[in-house]
Amino acid sequence: MSSSSIFTNAIVRRPARSVVNGLRAGGGDDPSHDGVVDEHAAYCAALVSAGLALTILPALEAFPDSVFVEDPALVFTQGAILLRPGAPSRAGEVAHIAPTLKEKFETVLSLDEGAADGGDILTTAGKIMVGLSARTDRKGAETLLRLAARFGREVQLVETPKDVLHFKTDCSLLDDETVLATRRLCTSSVFDGFRVLTAPDGEEAAANALRVNDVVLVGAHFVKTIEMLDNAGYRVVPLPVREIGRIDAGLSCMSLRWRAA
Repeated sequence: MSSSSIFTNAIVRRPARSVVNGLRAGGGDDPSHDGVVDEHAAYCAALVSAGLALTILPALEAFPDSVFVEDPALVFTQGAILLRPGAPSRAGEVAHIAPTLKEKFETVLSLDEGAADGGDILTTAGKIMVGLSARTDRKGAETLLRLAARFGREVQLVETPKDVLHFKTDCSLLDDETVLATRRLCTSSVFDGFRVLTAPDGEEAAANALRVNDVVLVGAHFVKTIEMLDNAGYRVVPLPVREIGRIDAGLSCMSLRWRAA
């Protein structure tokens, strides 16, 4: 099993009714609140089935995107880092999640310069890859590099594809040697040294999958991707993601996951 995908615990937050007003890059229909609630419930059930103990935080009506708890923080076995989300409307989420992290971890550091979203951070067995994007700037990434070093973690700065919200919008870790990525990200050299599986054309959003212990969570309507991963020997758990997809979100962003010491 992938050492970087072994988890025992996760933090999630219930979606607020205001989630229908969540940030998004383009147009399209608003998500259904009930639909997001149902998708979130299925997601939580999948994490529990995969062996994780969940801490479920209450909804924050003042913060429509607060269900996406991965963006305001980064967690490891050794501790946590409070980040600085790049969207001004999300800055207040950090103060709301900080008390929970301080209960869970002995060491909690804070990013005090620049901007960094957890959606731009891919933790692999050997290093942490931080994608520069509209939500994560160079100052934030360089500050994160220094903080991560205090946990013995190496950080590599990479470029998020143009007009892509987050680095992990276009990639996910399947095991210590393998990533799932979009074709546009595969054309760069960012994953040199990894085996790369390419999300089928038309299913680019499937690249935001989530490996949790011995299963890979994938959007249920990405049938070509599911077939590809199944043929590659992965145990796939399909989950509904159509509603959260309307606000540019996917599977990795709805939880903070770590392995207890």
